Amino acid sequence: MVIREYQTLDGKELRELFYHTVHTVNAKDYTKEQLDVWAERQADLEQWNQSFQEHYSIVAVEGDMIAGFGDIDKNGYLDRLFVHADFLRKGIGTAICDRLEQKIKGKILTHASITARPFFEERGYKVIKEQKVERSGVLLTNFVMEKEIN
Repeated sequence: MVIREYQTLDGKELRELFYHTVHTVNAKDYTKEQLDVWAERQADLEQWNQSFQEHYSIVAVEGDMIAGFGDIDKNGYLDRLFVHADFLRKGIGTAICDRLEQKIKGKILTHASITARPFFEERGYKVIKEQKVERSGVLLTNFVMEKEIN
């Protein structure tokens, strides 16, 4: 596995990975309606690209395929961390998160899904609060979590 910085050409593949992962991996914890508003098939590639360029954004490549990606902003907000369903439990999420955490001193904050909560708890993140987020009139549960990095 190679971890490298995000490149603009990665956008379409990341969008597909995100959509596929949410609709397969997270399906055990969320309804189809929730999954559909969380990860729409046609996410705006320009918005995604801009967001990735504003953050420290990395991708994990296995062979010729992107196996996962993540990004964190300069204030320590870990925005996205997704691993392709075919590459779960192979250390890819851990490797990405390790690299993102190395960029920050102080608090890291993330909004973890029900599915991702145990991963972050194993890494020492603490739940600050459970919250309901509204998207297109549909409520999704997630957890505001934080970790102190020294």
